[in-house]
Amino acid sequence: MSLGIPHPTDRLAALFDRRGPLIGNLHLPPLPGAPAYAGQSLDDICALAVEDTLTLVRSGFDGIIVENAGDLPYARPEHIGPETVAALTVVTREVRRAAGVPVGVICVANAVVPSLAVAKAAGAEFVRANIWVTSYVANEGQLDGVAAEALRYAASIGARDVLVLADVKVKFGAHTLTADRSLAEVSRDIQMYCADAVVVTGTRTGSPTGPEDVREVTGAVDLPVLVGSGLAPDNAAELLAVADGAIVGAFVKRDGKWWNPVDPARAEALVAAARAAEPAGGRP
Repeated sequence: MSLGIPHPTDRLAALFDRRGPLIGNLHLPPLPGAPAYAGQSLDDICALAVEDTLTLVRSGFDGIIVENAGDLPYARPEHIGPETVAALTVVTREVRRAAGVPVGVICVANAVVPSLAVAKAAGAEFVRANIWVTSYVANEGQLDGVAAEALRYAASIGARDVLVLADVKVKFGAHTLTADRSLAEVSRDIQMYCADAVVVTGTRTGSPTGPEDVREVTGAVDLPVLVGSGLAPDNAAELLAVADGAIVGAFVKRDGKWWNPVDPARAEALVAAARAAEPAGGRP
């Protein structure tokens, strides 16, 4: 973690052994304890997650991130139960064993401390934090930055090596509380508060990320900057010309719906478009 200054090496590039990594997002079905959970066994949930993982890796994705996306409506961080952490750990561990590429975890809504616990137990290498600094109003109510608590927790469990990918003004949120602060200013705070990369998104899952937003953030920080939503073959060249990689979920799913299984043809098409953009991709 960066302690507010650039790392002597780019930890994200070192983890993925390349510039411009593509990270595929696994949207898990409802886990035990979620309102929509219907008794599906963890073995079956793991099997589905591993199948999607292998499809993404065979298509050329560089990493995987596991998310309890089916646990709608999402609980606030302080209400995430041990059943969620336990189930997410089991699934992430199986994905980690199968993937052969770096694996991360995100426990929503913004449960970064539980995410770190899962990562440590499952051997995952990174977590995503939807609100690392400042505050915003989400469907779960006001959510506050967790950097101070999360970094101390990471140190206490020996997880300093787990990277933090932190969103700036994340999707599904109202940012009126920080409307007087630009993307650039909040991104500088994310760097100062020791994250390893900044994630720039659209307004909803699958919504295109604005190239101008990515450009503003890359001009403000020394950290890698990732596209966090909406990457598709038709915008890959434009976005990867200014970003250092992307997290991709909805586009690679069947019919572009995040709750569907990964579609190999869509995954391969996205990887091909991203790789074609590489000569111009990323920052010098």
